Amino acid sequence: MAETRQGEKQGAFETRNRILKAAEECFARDGYDGTGVAEICKAAAVSKGALYHHFPSKQAIFVEMFEIWMDGFAVQMERTRERAASIPDALLRMAKMTGLVFQRAAGQLPLFIEFLTKASRDPDTWQATIAPYKFFRDFFADLIRRGIEEGSLRNSDPELTARIIVSFGAGLVMQGVFDPEGGRWAEVGVQGIQTLLQGIMKEAG
Repeated sequence: MAETRQGEKQGAFETRNRILKAAEECFARDGYDGTGVAEICKAAAVSKGALYHHFPSKQAIFVEMFEIWMDGFAVQMERTRERAASIPDALLRMAKMTGLVFQRAAGQLPLFIEFLTKASRDPDTWQATIAPYKFFRDFFADLIRRGIEEGSLRNSDPELTARIIVSFGAGLVMQGVFDPEGGRWAEVGVQGIQTLLQGIMKEAG
């Protein structure tokens, strides 16, 4: 019985992942509006009943895709913080991840923006979609507090500084979407954080 249940769980896990992968391919090819549940089912080789068993809607599929993408980025940031010698070092290391973000999100960022315009009309979907942004605001506010405690950063408002960092990051992503050839956005990310650090770092000695 235990082996049977384990096999069923594994099968459900594989089906769910197959749906997510198929949806990602369909969204990337046809856009959010241009993709229907029928197309996802065909690409995943599952019935509508099977899809709705795992996801209540197309929106729910996209939200989970978005959360998986953001969770992976959050894990990388946590690891970067753990490896850094100081908070300013951590912020610079994270800024250098900008190129990786653009590389991994190539072709997907316009899709996210398309979805956000739809999600804004559904309160539940909107809250699920903006949750990662709230996470990053809290993450950077905590980072700034640690920098103040360790003595590498000046005494400042952690919440305000975190909002500035997130606003800068979001603006950088938007510029990368609308004008991908208009600048070396990974370099701009590093230069922007370096400029911020000039204002909030304590002077040595």
